Amino acid sequence: MKIILNRLISHETLSKEEAKSVLVAISSGHYNPSQISAFLTVFMMRCITIDELSGFREALLELCIPIDFSDYNTVDLCGTGGDGKDTFNISTLASFVTAGAGIKVAKHGNYGVSSVSGSSNVMENLGIKFSNDAVFLRRCIEEANISILHAPLFHPAMKNVGPIRRELGVKTFFNMLGPMVNPSFPKNQIVGVFSLELARMYAYLYQNTDVNYTILHSLEGYDEISLTGDAKIIGKTSETIIGPKNFGLHALNPDAIKGGATVEAAAQLFHDIISGNGTEAQNQVVCANAAVAISTVENNSLAEAYHKAEESLKSGKALEKLKKLQHLSR
Repeated sequence: MKIILNRLISHETLSKEEAKSVLVAISSGHYNPSQISAFLTVFMMRCITIDELSGFREALLELCIPIDFSDYNTVDLCGTGGDGKDTFNISTLASFVTAGAGIKVAKHGNYGVSSVSGSSNVMENLGIKFSNDAVFLRRCIEEANISILHAPLFHPAMKNVGPIRRELGVKTFFNMLGPMVNPSFPKNQIVGVFSLELARMYAYLYQNTDVNYTILHSLEGYDEISLTGDAKIIGKTSETIIGPKNFGLHALNPDAIKGGATVEAAAQLFHDIISGNGTEAQNQVVCANAAVAISTVENNSLAEAYHKAEESLKSGKALEKLKKLQHLSR
């Protein structure tokens, strides 16, 4: 690691194979916490290269505990986090709305590192069981249309990194990796990223896969469709700019989509919204993100997909999926 660190400090970059090798070595416990912390810090101070990101991704996918959902046409809605916007758990709510619209969802998530409450924090607070048992997870997909894949259970090799990330408390390149290392290898992927540069890198990596993907970045810095302004959307065959008008909506005030200050508050807000007690702005931003997922899977218009998402939320179908998952978790 000393040689690698000296090279990085001298502004050198790693090849894909070197990046993969370092991450495998970190996972195997070959380096101490100070060395790992220094390694992570380098990538907070400069842009990661496509080769480095690709090598890190390959390492994590090879080391993960895979789950076979190949019988289902699943989608994952997962953001990188790290946008510093302190929104409520929009992509997780959108996942349940998507499930309520009849689409199978393999939701990859983790505890919050650079935010108050990550997807797993809220799910745990609401009584959702975390498991890597294939029988349980397939039952969730079958009966609730959604399965929660808590990242640490599928990436045990990252146990050496988790405590360091929590202590640092800021976004690292692991934020960038999260959406790309779903252990069920979903056929469809909605990826929210915190920068336009990262959106380009994701597009480059995903275009060489069989995944049907949509990468999105709100131009005001959100890693999701915020409806506070326009967003960049990159798909397999096209890229475009969309805004609230594409969903038949008006722009939102950023304060209208802020999250809770604690995990408990975030979970309560989540439950209020999915139960039909959210504000109009909260409902709209959730349905807009679900609409992107529905549109990606079903290849329909955003307006049509938004209508399906709205019906899922307002009819209580999304709430039914949450209740079913809570029941299966007992």
